[in-house]
Amino acid sequence: MNKTDLATYNNSWFHPGGNRIKRVCWYFTNAIWINSSFPINGIKIFLLKLFGAKIGKGVIIKPNVNIKYPWNLSIGNYVWVGESVWIDNLGKVSIADNACLSQGAMLVCGNHNYKKTGFDLTVQDIMLEEGVWIGAKAIVCPGVICRSHSVLAVSSVAVNDLEAYSIYQGNPALKTKQRMIH
Repeated sequence: MNKTDLATYNNSWFHPGGNRIKRVCWYFTNAIWINSSFPINGIKIFLLKLFGAKIGKGVIIKPNVNIKYPWNLSIGNYVWVGESVWIDNLGKVSIADNACLSQGAMLVCGNHNYKKTGFDLTVQDIMLEEGVWIGAKAIVCPGVICRSHSVLAVSSVAVNDLEAYSIYQGNPALKTKQRMIH
């Protein structure tokens, strides 16, 4: 059995995009304008687009949202991003039209391989299809696809894909027997 040795950790293969100056500029822009209580949505959208995010019309981004790399973010039309949402998009995050991320939700593209001595970084994309609702403080893990109009309940953790028009709850999130009307 291997022991973890963090002294051997090496993620030099990972390139988050943008040059170092762009990443530093984004860090401060995010801290001042996005991950703050700044209330003006239009300025947030403008800054995200300036740094490479693709954002549709009618998008609402509430205060204290944290976005790791806007150039890895695509948001459709009429999407709601609630207070204190964290989009940790080391990989690509795609959010389709009419999706809702409730307060404190997390989309996490990165993880670590605990089976490797060096605790290697792993990165996978996340996709939220049309009409998806991610409940308050729920977590979507790397590589997960949330199919059209699926619901991830409050404080649940999606480690596998969610089927369309289904409700998931728990840790790990399991499909409930509740029926959705569509």
